[in-house]
Amino acid sequence: MTQYVNTQIDSGVATITMLREDVHNAFDDVMIAQLISAFGGAISNDDVRVIVLRSTGKNFSAGADLNWMRSMAKKNYQENLDDAGELANLMKTIATSPKPTMALVQGAAFGGAVGLVACCDIAVATERASFCLSEVKIGLIPAVISPYVVAAMGQRQAQRYFLTAERFKADKACDFGLVHEVCADGELDNAAAPIIKSLLGNSPAAMTSAKELIGFVSNENIDGTIIDGTSERIATIRVSEEGQEGLSSFLEKRAPNWLIATSES
Repeated sequence: MTQYVNTQIDSGVATITMLREDVHNAFDDVMIAQLISAFGGAISNDDVRVIVLRSTGKNFSAGADLNWMRSMAKKNYQENLDDAGELANLMKTIATSPKPTMALVQGAAFGGAVGLVACCDIAVATERASFCLSEVKIGLIPAVISPYVVAAMGQRQAQRYFLTAERFKADKACDFGLVHEVCADGELDNAAAPIIKSLLGNSPAAMTSAKELIGFVSNENIDGTIIDGTSERIATIRVSEEGQEGLSSFLEKRAPNWLIATSES
C-alpha cells in the first residue's frame, strides 16, 4: 500500500506529515485510514507528549480527493454512510486526543482540511495560507467537520462561509479563532517552536484534564453540575501523582520530573 502519511517522533513530539503533494494532499479513504492509524499510534505511545499535523508541498490540503468523491457517488447510501463514518472517526480521533495537537498550515486548506485544522488544539498558519469551506460549490455540505469548525470559528462566521464558500485568508482565520497565530511564509517551524516548548514543559496529565475540562464547560450554563464538576476535577488533579509533583517542584523551586531533556534545555 502506498504510504500517504509519515510519522516521526523526536524529543516527545510526534510529527504526522501528509505526503500526497502531487494532489495537494487531498485525502481519500486510504489516507484517512493512515491518518487514523498515525494519530492512534501517537496517542498510545508513552514517549509522545505533543502531536503536530503538517504536510509537504505548496498546500496543506485540498480536502477530499475528487476522484475518490467521484467513486463514492457511484455507491449506495450505506456505503457512503460507512465512508463518511471513517472521516468522522478521524475528526473525533484528533479532537478527543488526550495529548495536545497542533496544525501547521501553509497554502490552501479547503473543505475537510478546515476540519483537520479545527480539530487540533492549536493552529499556526503562514500569512499566505487560505481557507475555504467549499462543499456547497459541488452540491455537498461540510457535515462531519461542522461540529469542530463551528466550535472553532463560531456560528455566525459559519453561517456566512458554509453558505458562500468564499475563500478567506489567514488573518481572517485568526480573527475568527480558527487559527491562533499567523507567521511569515517559511517560518512555520520557528513559530511553532516556542509553543511546543511550552507544551513540553507542562504536566501531561494536567493538560489532558484541561482538555476534558474545556469540553465539560463549553456551551454550558454555570449551574450546580458545572460547579460540582469543576470542583471535583481540580480536587482530583491536585491529589494525583503529577499534581503533587507539580506543586512540590514549584514550592521547591526545581524542575518537575516530567520535563524532557533536549539539546535546547
